Amino acid sequence: MNGQHQVEQVETLVIGGGQAGLSVGYHLSQRGLPFLIVDARAEIGETWRARWDSLRLFTPARFNGLDGMPFPDRPHAFPTKNEMADYLAAYADRFELPVRTGVRVDRLAREQNRFTAYAGDRRFEAENVIVAMASYQEPWVPDFAEAVDPGILQMHSAEYRNPRQLRDGPVLLVGAGNSSSEIAMEVATHHEVSMSGRDTGQLPFRIGGLPARVAFVPLVLRVLFHRVLTVSTPIGRKVRPKMLQHGGPLIRVRGKELERAGVTRVPRTIGVRDGMPLLEDGRTLEPANVIWCTGFRPGFRWIDLPIHGRWEPRHRSGIVPDAPGLYFVGLHFLHAMSSTMIHGVGRDAARVVDHIARRRPGQGAHDGNQKREVRVAG
Repeated sequence: MNGQHQVEQVETLVIGGGQAGLSVGYHLSQRGLPFLIVDARAEIGETWRARWDSLRLFTPARFNGLDGMPFPDRPHAFPTKNEMADYLAAYADRFELPVRTGVRVDRLAREQNRFTAYAGDRRFEAENVIVAMASYQEPWVPDFAEAVDPGILQMHSAEYRNPRQLRDGPVLLVGAGNSSSEIAMEVATHHEVSMSGRDTGQLPFRIGGLPARVAFVPLVLRVLFHRVLTVSTPIGRKVRPKMLQHGGPLIRVRGKELERAGVTRVPRTIGVRDGMPLLEDGRTLEPANVIWCTGFRPGFRWIDLPIHGRWEPRHRSGIVPDAPGLYFVGLHFLHAMSSTMIHGVGRDAARVVDHIARRRPGQGAHDGNQKREVRVAG
C-alpha cells in the first residue's frame, strides 16, 4: 500500500480492452513481453453492445478478424454489433490475454521516470503505457443545444438504441454522416425525419454487391486505405487533416434510398431561435426529437502529459516522441486510413510492440523506424 492507493507494478500497461487493446495484447504475448490490459467496461466487447440495436459493421467478415484468429462467419457477411462483441471476448479467451475489466483510468502521469496510472483507489506503475482507444471517446454536441426548448427530446447518437426511445412527432438528425443516415432510415418508418448537414457524398458502389465483393472492397480496404492513404505517402499526408476534421462519404446508405424513405435533407443547424433549431438558411424547425449525430472528441484530458495537439495527441504513427514509452493504437488515421479499422489495427499494434521490444535493456534503444515516420499531429 502507498497512502490510499493499491500499487501494482507492470512492465507494459495497455489502457483499453477493445479491438486495439486486444491486438496489442496479442503481439505483446507473441513476443513474450509482460503486460496487463485494463478496461473501464464490465465486459470485453461491451462498447460494441452499447451501440444502437440494428448496427452492422461496414466491413465484411473476411476483414473483421484480428491477427491470429479469423472472424467466424461467411466471408461476405456483415456482422452485427453483438457478433463483433462475442468475437472479441472469444479472442481474449483463446490467447489467454490478461484483461482486467471494470478499471477506469482517471489520470496518467509520469513520475520518477515511470508512468503512473490512477484508477480510483488503484495505482499502476509501468515502464510503458499503450493507450489503445479510438478517437471517439466523448460525445460532442454544440453549446447551443442547451438553448433548445426543454419540451424537445434530445439525445446524442451514442445514446440512441432504437425508435422506441423517441416521442411522437418529427425527428431532426443534426449531422449527415454515416450514423445519421443509418439512424434516419430506421426512424423514418415511424416518424417524419429531417437530416441536417452538408452532403458528404457516397461510395460509388454498394458494399454488399457482387462487384464490391470481387474488386472494389478488397481494393479500397487492402490497397487504398491500408497502403496508399498513409502518413508515408504524399497523398496520405494531404488527405489526413481533412479526414480528422470531417466525416467520410456514406458507406451503406444511398442518397436515393434516403429520398425514397421520405427523409428530407436540410441545411446545417447553426443555432437556436426561440427554442427551435435554426438552419443555415434562416429557417427554424419544430421537431419533437433531436438526435445529435455530431461526432465525438478524443477525450484524453486524463493524460497529464504535454502531448495534446489540436485534434489529437502528438505522435508519430503511435509513438510519442515527447514522452518516451507512451504509445497510441486505435486512433483515427494513426498511420493509415485503416488504422481505426479492425483489419488495419494489427499493423499498428505490431509496430508499437516492436518499438517496445527494442527499448528493453540490452535490446538497444535506437528507433530505426522513427526517422522514417512523419510527424502526424501538431
